[in-house]
Amino acid sequence: MEEGDAKNPNTEQMEVKEPKHDGTTMRKALLVINCIMLSIGNCGSPIIMRLYFIHGGNRIWFSSWLQTAGCPIILLPITCAYVHRSRTANPTSENKLFCMERPLFVAAIVLGILSGLDNYLYSYGLSRLPVSTSSLIIASQLAFTAGCSGFVRIYIAIGGTKYKKAKQEISYALVMEIQLVMCLVATGFCTVGMLVNNDFKVIGREAREFELGETKYHVVVVFSAIINQCFFLGAIGVVFCASSLLSAVVIAVLLPVTEILAVFFFNEKFQAEKGVSLALSLWGFISYFYGEIKQSKKKKPDPETEMASSLLPNTLKSSV
Repeated sequence: MEEGDAKNPNTEQMEVKEPKHDGTTMRKALLVINCIMLSIGNCGSPIIMRLYFIHGGNRIWFSSWLQTAGCPIILLPITCAYVHRSRTANPTSENKLFCMERPLFVAAIVLGILSGLDNYLYSYGLSRLPVSTSSLIIASQLAFTAGCSGFVRIYIAIGGTKYKKAKQEISYALVMEIQLVMCLVATGFCTVGMLVNNDFKVIGREAREFELGETKYHVVVVFSAIINQCFFLGAIGVVFCASSLLSAVVIAVLLPVTEILAVFFFNEKFQAEKGVSLALSLWGFISYFYGEIKQSKKKKPDPETEMASSLLPNTLKSSV
C-alpha cells in the first residue's frame, strides 16, 4: 500500500466545522429589546397619561387617540424585516413589503375597532382613578386572559384560527402588520370620537392653559404616543420571541414598580387595602404562572395559539 493511499486517522479531527447560524443569537437579542420596550411602556404609559389629566388635560377622546396614534413607528420593524428578506430570500421569489392576506386584514380591522373602544375606556378610567388603583384593577385581567386563551385553544382545535384559513406562515413581520392595521383602525375610531366631541377645536386652548406650560403639554402628548407604542410593540414581540406567559410575567413583575412610581411622582396614598390587593394580585399571578409552567412541560404550546391568544387580549389595555 502506498503512503498516499493510507488514511490519516487524525484527518477527521483536523477538519474544521463551521458553526451553524440558526438565528438563536438574533432571537435572544430581539427578546431582550422587546422586554425593555415592554417595561418602558407598561410603567410609563399610565404615568404619563395620568400626568396629562392631573395638570389640566380633560379630553378623553384625545387621550384615547394618543394610545395608538404613534403607530407609524411600527413601519420601522416592518421595513427592517423587508430589507432582511430582500438580502436572504431567493432572488427569483417575490418579496413584498406587506405580506398580510385579506382574511387577516379583515380580522385586524375588527380587533382594531375593539381596541379603539378599549382605548376610550382605559383613558376614562385613568382620568378619574389614581395610577396605583387603576394598575391593581388592570391586574385582574389575568382571569380574562386565562379564559380567552382557553377559548382560543378550543377554537383552534376545531380548525377556526385567522392563520390556518389564510395559510400564512407566522412571522414577526406579519404580526407587526396586524398590529399596524389594528392601531390605524383604532386611531380612526378615536378620531371620529374627537370630531363628534369637538376636541380638535379646543386642543390649542387646552395646551395654553396646561399647568406645566404649553411646551411641556406638547412634550407630554408626543411621549404619550411613543410610550404607548413601546408597550404594544414590546408585548407582541415578547410573545413572538418567547411566549405569552413570559410577557405576562414581565407585566406582573413590573406591577409593584408602577405602584412605586405613582407614589413617587404623584404622592398617591398607598393604604393598607392597596397593599393587601397587591399581595393577592401577585399571589394570583404566581399561582397562574406555576400552573402554566407545569402544563407547558407536558405539552409544548402551538405558536399559532400563542399569537392568537395574545392578539385578542391585546385589545384590552395592558392585557397580553
